Amino acid sequence: MKEIKAIIQPFMLSKVIDALKERGDLPGVTVSEIKGFGKARAENAKDRIVEDSIGYVKKIKLEIVVPDHLTDEVVNTIYTHAHTGRPGDGKIFVYTVDEVMKIRTGETGEGAI
Repeated sequence: MKEIKAIIQPFMLSKVIDALKERGDLPGVTVSEIKGFGKARAENAKDRIVEDSIGYVKKIKLEIVVPDHLTDEVVNTIYTHAHTGRPGDGKIFVYTVDEVMKIRTGETGEGAI
């Protein structure tokens, strides 16, 4: 199993989620509103937030755990629908997940996602 974590522009969220929902076999998505900065340090960002003299920009974090065979397709779907070609598009990270347990049933492994 893999966890796919994507940091994307907030205005791209609905486009990415709509594309992911088209997949009938996608287990689910966790969406969080976050803030941060990249190499440009948010210096010229139009939506810059300053807290304690540090500049941030708003971003969205998606977290998805999928069976190994869905990893490439989900990553490509996120990339295709979040890509604008401009700085600040974000990043996609892929991690190995050793185990998952569904709290309600105690089920483990791929069946739990």
